Amino acid sequence: MGVGVPGAPGDFGGFWRGLWDAAARVAPRSVLGDVVEELDGFRVHEVSYDALGGRCSALLALPCDGPVRHGFVIGHGYGGRQDVGADLPLPLPESAAILPIAPGLPALGLRPGVPSDPDGHVLHGIGSRDTYVIGDCVTAVWGAASALLELVPSPTLDGERLGYLGESFGGGIGALALPWDDRFAAAALTVPTFGNHPLRCTLPCTGSGESVRAHVRRHPEALDVLAYFDAATAATHLRIPVLSACALFDPVVPPPGQFAVHNALAGPRRLEVLDAGHSAYPGEAEQRRQLAHVTSEFFESWMK
Repeated sequence: MGVGVPGAPGDFGGFWRGLWDAAARVAPRSVLGDVVEELDGFRVHEVSYDALGGRCSALLALPCDGPVRHGFVIGHGYGGRQDVGADLPLPLPESAAILPIAPGLPALGLRPGVPSDPDGHVLHGIGSRDTYVIGDCVTAVWGAASALLELVPSPTLDGERLGYLGESFGGGIGALALPWDDRFAAAALTVPTFGNHPLRCTLPCTGSGESVRAHVRRHPEALDVLAYFDAATAATHLRIPVLSACALFDPVVPPPGQFAVHNALAGPRRLEVLDAGHSAYPGEAEQRRQLAHVTSEFFESWMK
């Protein structure tokens, strides 16, 4: 799909660089909690850390044996995160990963006054670019990277060895977060959301996207705020290698927005096309196995 990028605010880059500069001054003060699970050769801990938007929570997956040479930050979908789920094993051996829970989302991310359902969460603070909750979700990713580097003090785990993986909500948040943080070497974004908001708001869908679409119909001025949180616009600033997995059919994240993110990427990129996203389909298991294989190859080529 030859979908392009919407018009961007003139200070788009300045807004995000300013937010990053403020976030980078926040010490994570990470706390390693109890082991909550052992899975696929990893011990999974609950952790907490400070980010620009406040105290955040995450899961930390550490290998039971051997050194750590690579680090990953892994986003989640708009349902929040209850456990590490299918994100283990990691794409590369000798790796650790932090899996931040977006502020306001279940279970560990719940915050007073912030809706925990996707329809309400995606509208929280949308009246201003300075209060929109999506900004806090991005700063939580930056803080998670800082926490990972603080909690896993491996001499070979440095800023050039961090990878990012995110699907759906996590894919869109990753596209917004990564252009400004030079600690990341490569990323994989699967069916990313928040791409080309003006177009997205014309396309019926389900879930949080429809909530935004309905809100914009009532309050068209909200598009001025959403312009600062457009994953396709952000992708024009993203110069690290990115593997995109975009779907031809998706009832939750309209495919044109997904392809808009991929098409806008400014650095090395690879595209994998899925038959569908956010829905079951024949051959899904095989396509997902192939995507996992490609993802491992991709990170191996850029992070070793």
